[in-house]
Amino acid sequence: MSLAVERLGGAAVALLLYCCAAAAAPSDTAIMADKPPKLLSEFGFFSDARAQVPTEGVVPFEPHTALFSDGALKFRFVYVPEGEAARYVADEAFVFPVGSALIKSFAFPADFRTPYEKVRLIETRVMLLHEDGWQSWAYLWNEEQSDAEIKIAGAKVDVATIDESGEPVSFTYSVPNKNQCKGCHQLAGEIVPLGPKARNLNFEFQYDDGPANQLERWREAGLLEGLPEDIAAIDAVPDWRDESADLNARARAWLDVNCAHCHRREGPASNSGLYLTWGEAIGPALGVHKRPVAAGRGSGGRLFDIAPGEPDGSILNFRVESTEPGIMMPELGRAREDTAAAALLREWVSSLR
Repeated sequence: MSLAVERLGGAAVALLLYCCAAAAAPSDTAIMADKPPKLLSEFGFFSDARAQVPTEGVVPFEPHTALFSDGALKFRFVYVPEGEAARYVADEAFVFPVGSALIKSFAFPADFRTPYEKVRLIETRVMLLHEDGWQSWAYLWNEEQSDAEIKIAGAKVDVATIDESGEPVSFTYSVPNKNQCKGCHQLAGEIVPLGPKARNLNFEFQYDDGPANQLERWREAGLLEGLPEDIAAIDAVPDWRDESADLNARARAWLDVNCAHCHRREGPASNSGLYLTWGEAIGPALGVHKRPVAAGRGSGGRLFDIAPGEPDGSILNFRVESTEPGIMMPELGRAREDTAAAALLREWVSSLR
């Protein structure tokens, strides 16, 4: 049984479709079309889209630490054209061949205490690599959960669920418009993927045939070339939720994934002088004892991006904990506070000296 099917409850028909998936394949024509198809199903990425069961050649993957998107469940897949392979890059996202696709579905269960039962798919985002660069599109799922339709202008979706503590939660989820996709995926003036980086894939993933290191599996499947022979020598970030892992590494992994796509020297927030990438040394560029470039209401009256030992005196904590537009960070992709991550960052800032 595939990972996505297991997570969604795995109806028998989905398993049957998965076993027969070899007869289907993604449509290279749809991927490379000048105008994206109206319906997600036209790409042929799934043999059972409702259960998120991929067709042959579409491979599931998962980052060890993921971007927070209002707590949504996410199902990620990669497709590389037959006979082609992505190229390993040590510190950035892999370089993919033209015709590749990255697929990510967002969903919410009726109750997070049983997170893979009664799951409602909200949107599926696709990134398609053409000769002139990456194209990004969002598809909104219909009420019947039978297909998803492209939404260039984005959409607002009311979500009601039960959280892990049993409390009801209601909020409005935002499907991004075309320009908002660029806000996060822009690097040095180009649209790029964010998730497929070696450091965030260097751990064991539960495939249908058992656990395997994702980098090894990509190499074995012919999806990735140039990978160093010694996987253990490749940098690896922890799961930020793993309390047995190093506190600094956990906090830095969360900041790297949730903030550093903008807060880096080549990113849209480069003029802030605050750089939150995984490899940044602890010091002023990381925000330690650094005064903000612009001290507006987003500073909360605090003097430093990070005041060591003082989360209540740190702008970083103030903005991560806020849900107010114009103050909260990240500024896109969420309406709720990531309370567990906010607690982690408080503990981390408190530990700094």
